[in-house]
Amino acid sequence: MSTATTAKIQPTPCSFSSTVRHVGFFNLRLSRSAHVSSNSSNNQVGRHGIRRALTVSMSSAPSSNPLEICVKASVTTPNKLGDCPFCQRVLLTLEEKHLPYDLKFVDLAHKPAWFLKINPGGKVPVIKLDEKWMPDSDVITQALEEKYPNPPLGTPPEKASVGSKIFSTFIGFLKSKDPSDGTEKALLNELTSFNNYIKENGPFVNGKEVSAVDLSLGPKLHHLEIALGHYKNWSVPDSLPYAKSYMKAIFSRDSFIKTRALPDDVIAVGVPKHWVKLSVACVLDCAALNP
Repeated sequence: MSTATTAKIQPTPCSFSSTVRHVGFFNLRLSRSAHVSSNSSNNQVGRHGIRRALTVSMSSAPSSNPLEICVKASVTTPNKLGDCPFCQRVLLTLEEKHLPYDLKFVDLAHKPAWFLKINPGGKVPVIKLDEKWMPDSDVITQALEEKYPNPPLGTPPEKASVGSKIFSTFIGFLKSKDPSDGTEKALLNELTSFNNYIKENGPFVNGKEVSAVDLSLGPKLHHLEIALGHYKNWSVPDSLPYAKSYMKAIFSRDSFIKTRALPDDVIAVGVPKHWVKLSVACVLDCAALNP
């Protein structure tokens, strides 16, 4: 019987990321949302001087219980994340919100019965929130934003569609066998529009801070870079410096490095069947208000 491989993940930086040093003889690690206050009535005097008693409130900190999430398993390397940009989108959201999670790798070529029981549609990602399994990256990321609002990752509606056509035009160019069919030009047009937007509004889509639209677009641009480089020896031209700097900024984030697909997975399954499926998924994904 097929089973899933699980891996417990602590986000980077981890949930307990701020440090209060030299409290007595110990280091005390606190959540960013924890409140620390000094209580002078409980201060103690020792040979190393006054030790101040600290009161720590953790009421607003996120739960330390890992969130269970089913993701695509690698087809090239055991116990590694597969090449699904929608799974990475959700994992990036968890990482950027500093939420711990428990990965369950699912072999999509041989879906186990337990997975089909919790998600009859058979698609990933699927996450368990409030004891219920929830599919669809749009729904999941919105639910995470509502349940764990800090740090905020919401994108203003007027900016939510920025770059939303890049992935579908990339798929068209990738599948094309005719260099004169206009698919390359269509992709360049979308990338040029995005380049101009980032020039005026960057470094990210919503300005200085990463937001939900970046976490959706980043994995798709990563697939674009790897697949077009491998299959067509093509890369984003130097004439689009702001698009290139955007990609570099997203790809170099700790959260992205930790959750990115292996290049071998992106290219291993080939163009025809795999990328047609991703193209269909992309159309549905990009139609949502918050990509």
